[in-house]
Amino acid sequence: MTYSTLSRRNALRVAGAAATVAAGSLLASRAWSQPRKLTFAWNANAFCLSPVVVAQERGLFEKNGLQVELVNYTGSTDQLLESLATAKADAAVGMIHRWLKPLESGFDVKIVGSSHGGCVRLVGANDAGVTSLSKLKGKIIGVSDIASPGKNFFSILLKKNGIDADKDVQWRQYPADLLDVAVNKGEIQAIADGDPAPYLIEKRNKGKFTELATNLSGEYKDKVCCIVGARGELVRKDKPTVAALVRSIVQASDYVAENPNESAKLFAKYSPKVPVPDLQALLGTLTHKHHPLGKSLRDEVEFYARDFRSVGVLKASTDPARLANHVAVDVLA
Repeated sequence: MTYSTLSRRNALRVAGAAATVAAGSLLASRAWSQPRKLTFAWNANAFCLSPVVVAQERGLFEKNGLQVELVNYTGSTDQLLESLATAKADAAVGMIHRWLKPLESGFDVKIVGSSHGGCVRLVGANDAGVTSLSKLKGKIIGVSDIASPGKNFFSILLKKNGIDADKDVQWRQYPADLLDVAVNKGEIQAIADGDPAPYLIEKRNKGKFTELATNLSGEYKDKVCCIVGARGELVRKDKPTVAALVRSIVQASDYVAENPNESAKLFAKYSPKVPVPDLQALLGTLTHKHHPLGKSLRDEVEFYARDFRSVGVLKASTDPARLANHVAVDVLA
């Protein structure tokens, strides 16, 4: 056997090995390039979740390697988080004001991303003299849900302004579209709810209400409202897929911030009762440029956990820092 024969054989062996590696790499590349299927639960009635529509309509999910099935979920937050924990859905988006209490209970769901701040408002009836937070003492506040983000958030804000949300005011539940009717009947003197309800109520009752606060007031001006969560098992076993979802929502949120008019047009089919100009105006009130991730998101979770514990939404024994460390995960790290 000559040296040249050995050389040819070695060359062929090396070439064959290289081809095998190349083929393997190609297969791996093809496997990773296949869209990851994901079921994403959201509330199609919530205009503030326009980034979900933008991500779907403008192909941002696909650009991040995802094939997303949107599921319109209108049940309770407990049911939503249970659907995630039991793998009936892979991920969801919702308000941090609703999520922390169920997460305290132990649902295997992780907070992995966020979308924006804003969308909850408190307005007072001028005829009842409720033109500032201090004028709420002894008054009745109407809400669309006794466990609503409005009640939870403004209970905190009232406490920080020297008003006991359990003793100094009363809370009364009405359907959202009847809250102004209750005001006109004198049954309540203020309204705490998520937009678009307060916005539309003020629009059809010109000059009758004063905005007292929002969940962007004061120290909350740079705080998140709507967060993205994923089932714990998916986060542990397939973090790249969850990361792709988080990137998609962040990109879509930025688009909404920069293009509120176009975003409103995209969302309009989900909200036929709200005219596009109103959707455009409402999107302009939100902070879609604020979507903390990683440590920043974890810190905001702790911030809210401390707030909610202070008004009894979370148990007195709950450690806010420990809860935040447990439920918030940086999937982009």
